[in-house]
Amino acid sequence: MTIEVPLEADWDRAPNLLDGAQELTMTAEQCGIAYWLSAVAQGTLRGRAERGHATVTPGYMREPGPLREALVLELGNRSIAEARAVRVLSHYVAAAPGIAELEFFTTQVVDEARHSVIFRDHLVELGVPAEGLLGFIDAQGADYTERVLNPIAEFATSVVTDEGDFVGAVAVFTIVIEGVLAPAAELSERKWTLLDPAAAEIARGASIDEIRHLAVGSSIVREHLARHPEYRPRLIELVRRGRKLWDELPVEEFVLHREELFQDGMGAHARLLADYEVFPGRRLLETTPKERYDLAERWTDDMAEVRLPYMGIPEAVELLRTTR
Repeated sequence: MTIEVPLEADWDRAPNLLDGAQELTMTAEQCGIAYWLSAVAQGTLRGRAERGHATVTPGYMREPGPLREALVLELGNRSIAEARAVRVLSHYVAAAPGIAELEFFTTQVVDEARHSVIFRDHLVELGVPAEGLLGFIDAQGADYTERVLNPIAEFATSVVTDEGDFVGAVAVFTIVIEGVLAPAAELSERKWTLLDPAAAEIARGASIDEIRHLAVGSSIVREHLARHPEYRPRLIELVRRGRKLWDELPVEEFVLHREELFQDGMGAHARLLADYEVFPGRRLLETTPKERYDLAERWTDDMAEVRLPYMGIPEAVELLRTTR
């Protein structure tokens, strides 16, 4: 029996994260357990279920140096972040108001847990010893966890547990957390495409999942606001609180540190990257750490300009805007 994989879950046909997050519309009812088992487990993950990729990591990526250090930092921090997302989203499963939401967030918990695994397992492929791997990741990411992940996780969790607002928590996760982090994930895939095709594939698979998460989260908020227009002030308040939180977090500090390492390391592979454009008309070799960071910020704004009006809160675009 041949499984018909829908376009948004097909490895070769699915849009990139930015296009998919802006264009795809999906609901929790469409993305339950059966959808996940067929479209994701037997579609997106076919041939990549164990490692998240089906290619080989170049030998130079196991050699000490700034390029390897940049990827080790990125994968370690992303693995911690995904594991933290699992813990946060488990509260969403418990608080789900209906079966459709319960099933969807159950699949998202599985997605985020799998992402955490493939990010950290690729560290082993980069030469990080498997023995003591979790301790290595935790130690490396201790500052990032304390200063960035803890405040984000506490905010997203408190909205659903302390404030008893399931839809508000979905909005926080979709608009503030994934909506701001998604463009950086897209940039990661583009950066590593030639330098480490395995890392780029891992990022690609995670992005296909994130498109679905963003689309369904957006539809949950949209449907609730359509039924309860009086909820709008509360939703705007949460976006404002989320924006304030992001403004207080040292995200740029951590990202720019990795980008500076990447900058120092990619020059050694100038021949490989000679004609590679990170986006049309801009060669990766010619970009700077700050330019790449600013690019991801602009992509965040582009997504917000589409997603927030779709949800029914166009006035929130300016609240979330990163480039002012």
